[in-house]
Amino acid sequence: MHSIQCLVADMPRREFLQAGFKSGLALAATPILMTELLTCMEAKAAPAKPALDPQMLDRVIQTALRKGGDFAEVYVENRISRDILMEESKIKQAVFGISQGAGVRVISGDRTGYAYTDEITEEKLKRAAEIASFVARGSKPSVPVSVRPGKSPAFVTVKIPLDEVADAKRIEIMKRADQTALSYDPKIKMASISYYDEVRGRTIANSEGLLLSDELPLLFFIVQTLGVGGNTRHMGRERLSMHAGFEMFDQVSPEEIARRCARESIAMLSAEDCPAGKMDIVMQNGWGGVLVHEAVGHPLEADNIAKQVGAFTGKMGQMVASEIFTMVDDGSLANFRGTTNFDDEGTPMQRSVLIEKGVLKLFMSDILSARQLNMARTGNGRRESFRYPPIPRMTNTFIDKGNDRPADILASTRKGIYVQSLSGGSVNPTTGMFNFTCRESYLIEDGKKTRPVKGATLIGSCLDIISNIDAVGDDLDFGPGICGKGQSAEVTAGQPTVRLRGINVGGTRA
Repeated sequence: MHSIQCLVADMPRREFLQAGFKSGLALAATPILMTELLTCMEAKAAPAKPALDPQMLDRVIQTALRKGGDFAEVYVENRISRDILMEESKIKQAVFGISQGAGVRVISGDRTGYAYTDEITEEKLKRAAEIASFVARGSKPSVPVSVRPGKSPAFVTVKIPLDEVADAKRIEIMKRADQTALSYDPKIKMASISYYDEVRGRTIANSEGLLLSDELPLLFFIVQTLGVGGNTRHMGRERLSMHAGFEMFDQVSPEEIARRCARESIAMLSAEDCPAGKMDIVMQNGWGGVLVHEAVGHPLEADNIAKQVGAFTGKMGQMVASEIFTMVDDGSLANFRGTTNFDDEGTPMQRSVLIEKGVLKLFMSDILSARQLNMARTGNGRRESFRYPPIPRMTNTFIDKGNDRPADILASTRKGIYVQSLSGGSVNPTTGMFNFTCRESYLIEDGKKTRPVKGATLIGSCLDIISNIDAVGDDLDFGPGICGKGQSAEVTAGQPTVRLRGINVGGTRA
């Protein structure tokens, strides 16, 4: 993909869109050109998905398996996106992106060959197939089944299509959030509003005869506010994201997102340094689920298990967590950020109970790892774009709700840390060791949430954390995020209010 700075009148729109789809294009505009850009790039002019002849796809798959191999696949993608940034109450950047391409994959035993092209012609696809097939040379070729168009369940529904929304409406949403954030408190000195949307079209064909197509809208709205006071400052952040149409903002208003963000910025200005040591932790419901996403979810992805690495290797059917702990990955939750109608291999999304009442039940698999482990496909084969082969990834991963009242969990905790939101974190999938930074946290004193503290870091291992959970609330909630594993993926993490006993906390208090 290349980026250009130009006047939008430099070429007719039809030529612009055709040129963009040949190799992928991003049009970036300076603030001076913003009005003209947004007028020119109305979404209604978005080109349709490329027409793909099933017989042509069959010929590409046959080419991919000519040298041998067990399985072949063609993945075709087109994507149209907008990325707009508002700072200092002004539009500072807008990028209109167009990309299109296809990848061809061949699986032969444990080996995978992959090649992609950004020109969707039979010649280019066959060339990609020949390159991908190199991995299978000398093996026995399988006979592909002719592809036939199929249908899948619809977990992503749209009421207000993004291509029917004027860009002025997008800007209005950003202005509403900006004004709400800045008027929340005089100590809010800066607001940054980020708006992103895209429509991604997918077509998947494989040697098992599968042929599926769909179109997925995605919205991602981020508000950041800077609070300044008392010789300190704090940057708050709040996010909203769904695979949905513009009706997302009817469900959760931009004003609500801005107020949540500004509240955090002001609350944390009075934070004191966090003490260090082994403590009880109460984690608020919602995005705190990213802790188990990182610490438990990644070690449960089947590619790690197939390599015989990770904390859960060889533990299928065993008790690995507290008996009140149940963990689920569910890519079928309607319109969630981690939801699609089917994964990037064509497997329908489903609810997968990974750990049930403390017992390990399932790993998250794609086609390759399911073959390696002789297990069912769970719909977790995902890829960042056509430039990447699919790998096992989480979708919407969460601790399932329990029976405890959140107020009772807090009241029965004599001393510890109340974690309201987490920032960044990481896990070693081989050892299961993790660390997480708390963005907003408070002391717990005599069963009450009291003074805000800064600099808290949670440290431990995945098996310790899920074994030390002794209370699970009935208030399950979710938060959107971006997961990195060599490729980025849209995910949702969730949990009810939970209590973890005896977790190591790194603090900044002397």
